[in-house]
Amino acid sequence: MNKTAKYAIGGVVLASVVGLAVVAANKNKTKATEVRVEAVEARDLVASVTASGQIQPRTKVDVSADVTGKIVRLVVQEGQMVTKGQLLLQIDPEQATAAMQRAEATLASARAQAAQARANLIQAQRNYERSAAIQKQTPNLISEEQLEQLRTQMDVNKALAEAANYSVEQAVASVRDARQALSRTTITAPMSGKITRLNVEEGETAIMGTLNKDAATLLTISDMSVLETKVKVDETDVARISVGDSALIQIDAFPDTAFVGKVVEISNSSVTKSATAGATGDQAIDYEVRVQLVNPPTDTRPDFSATAKIVTAKRTKALSIPIIALTVRENEDLPNGDSAVTVGRQPTKEVGKRDVEGVFIVGTDNTVTFRPVKVGIAGERHFEVLAGLKPGERIVAGTYQAIRELKDGALVKEAVTEKKVAAEKKS
Repeated sequence: MNKTAKYAIGGVVLASVVGLAVVAANKNKTKATEVRVEAVEARDLVASVTASGQIQPRTKVDVSADVTGKIVRLVVQEGQMVTKGQLLLQIDPEQATAAMQRAEATLASARAQAAQARANLIQAQRNYERSAAIQKQTPNLISEEQLEQLRTQMDVNKALAEAANYSVEQAVASVRDARQALSRTTITAPMSGKITRLNVEEGETAIMGTLNKDAATLLTISDMSVLETKVKVDETDVARISVGDSALIQIDAFPDTAFVGKVVEISNSSVTKSATAGATGDQAIDYEVRVQLVNPPTDTRPDFSATAKIVTAKRTKALSIPIIALTVRENEDLPNGDSAVTVGRQPTKEVGKRDVEGVFIVGTDNTVTFRPVKVGIAGERHFEVLAGLKPGERIVAGTYQAIRELKDGALVKEAVTEKKVAAEKKS
């Protein structure tokens, strides 16, 4: 075989390979992407925020001691119901009683000194008045100097009497302070309720609450008639919650029952992070929301774990799309340059290209077109559609991978689903 023939054969082979590659490329280009297709239709939507927390009584009091001493009498037990003013425990009153006796003795001494000072003042006043009268009638008997000395002595005794009166007032205040300290050795219930925590036993030493609040707490009294779930809500969700919103509460201790509640308080400041957890700017910001249980079970206890589903909005027969169907595309890539209002918190400054939200519409020829839409509240599985779509329009509703890779003009085919098979059988 000559050289010319070899070149001819090689050219034919190369042309065949190129032709096969072009055919394969065209085939792959026109290959349809399998997607799940749904029609835009009306649904009832419920937007909610779910958060976890613990059950707490609306009102509770941590009882601590105002004096330090040994507990000599403990008359209550944990779980016991108490009424306001009922005796809870007794701290050793011996030291306070001695202080009371000292204060009373000091008061008695001050009163005696005040009485003596008053008598001296009266005597000095009489001496001065008598000498002044004599000096007026017979000036030669009493000199001006003697009369001045008597006047000075009267003024001194008057000042001593006033000082003695002030000493009496000081002693009275000391007695009042000692009496109050003695009364603080007897601790009574500040409110009616159940003792939900008892941290001490008879014979232990109670310390003053100003020294260490946690260690000084003797017991806790809770009003179990009004219970709340204290949950932490992320900053992106707390703005959608309002006081009075209804909620469903699931208590872990009662897994088969959901309880009704309502939002009664939303904190104005975020939950303070502990120092051990760090204070970086990347940490999530949470706010405390109190949800009151309407009819709590009688055997509910504080600190039960619970999850609250707070209903923030409801829509009846609202046009909706599956959440997975909503995607974002770069604004400059849109065929008509349309825009849409995005959902959720947006950055204050845009970096790079601006994205818009929308869905892929399936045409009659099974090609897709991206269309911006404006959405409202989000239910569990669907978004409310405010603008951009009409009832009955067919959109791409899955899968997530397929929606992420779709482009305008792409060819799609509807995947066979159990719902579609059932509909065909029914028809």
